Amino acid sequence: MRAPALFLSLTLLAPSWLNAAVVLQYHHVSDETPASTSTSPERFAMHLEYLSEAGFDIVPLHDLVDALRAGQPLPDKAAAITFDDGYISIYDTAWPMLKAKGWTFTVFVNTEPHDQDRPLFMSWQQLRDLHAAGATIANHGVTHPYLLQRQPGHDQAQWEAWVDAEVTGAQDRIAERIGEAPMLFAYPFGEFDNAVLEIVGALGYAGFGQQSGPLAPFSDVRALPRFPFGGSYGDAEDFATKVNSLPMPLADGESIRWEREDGQALDDFAMDGPSVRPALLLRLEDGFDRGRLNCFASGQGRIPLTVEGDWVRVQAGRPFGTGRARYNCTASSGQRGRFHWFSQPWIIR
Repeated sequence: MRAPALFLSLTLLAPSWLNAAVVLQYHHVSDETPASTSTSPERFAMHLEYLSEAGFDIVPLHDLVDALRAGQPLPDKAAAITFDDGYISIYDTAWPMLKAKGWTFTVFVNTEPHDQDRPLFMSWQQLRDLHAAGATIANHGVTHPYLLQRQPGHDQAQWEAWVDAEVTGAQDRIAERIGEAPMLFAYPFGEFDNAVLEIVGALGYAGFGQQSGPLAPFSDVRALPRFPFGGSYGDAEDFATKVNSLPMPLADGESIRWEREDGQALDDFAMDGPSVRPALLLRLEDGFDRGRLNCFASGQGRIPLTVEGDWVRVQAGRPFGTGRARYNCTASSGQRGRFHWFSQPWIIR
């Protein structure tokens, strides 16, 4: 693994979207846990071997956050490995594989199951073992709640205090049991809206979702993307495509807008449903061939694009129901096996 300082000295001559760092997300590494959130040990080993053979640097997650905050160029072909929820298979199965390669990783823990000694989760002592070996133990809330869901009887102020307590309560507990707690937070279920981002950002955290895509200079440090792997995701072709992805070449200045179906501006990607068809508008760098862009909507496959002056409009053909949805946009980069990637999450209440 290259020393972190080296990637901060990369040349500034190349466009920033020609470099890419990715954050990988796992839950269980096991054949005996729920398939939708599990990666088999064999597949996980394949992922690690690919990263090694393809020349990726495995870097600490906080180094990527520090580079983004400082406006430093991100390293190319760099990856940070993360796990959510602190399951025992991380300790028993994933850690020995990572330790054999000398690679660092981050575990986001929701603290309540560890306090209750639930058998599917690591103990605090096991988490301390990982930390002593160089892993980062970070914040995933106390109870792993749906942060967007108002509690019965809560007004706005009470809801904000509850979200604050979920975040700061877990942070205090991790600091107490591990000895330190970095200012990194992974949103339970990958769900957030502008109000949650405001709370997490005001507390000083870098936030991580589950929307796919590489890190980019335009990434909001409160809502950083990760590539989730589990279930059907992560076969050899899928994994290689994702870890080699590049940021979308968006223009400087305002380059992302959201609109309602009727063309009115949206100020949040979380909206009331149950039947909505939001539009994403992207402004790409001058000279970039917009014909290389393809976009896909959750459950609908490829969707049509329209060019409106300097902007490309992306809009699903059919309305979404309630829950999580996403537009994924990719474009060939001219580099073999590498695609520009941008993901827009939607939350329909």
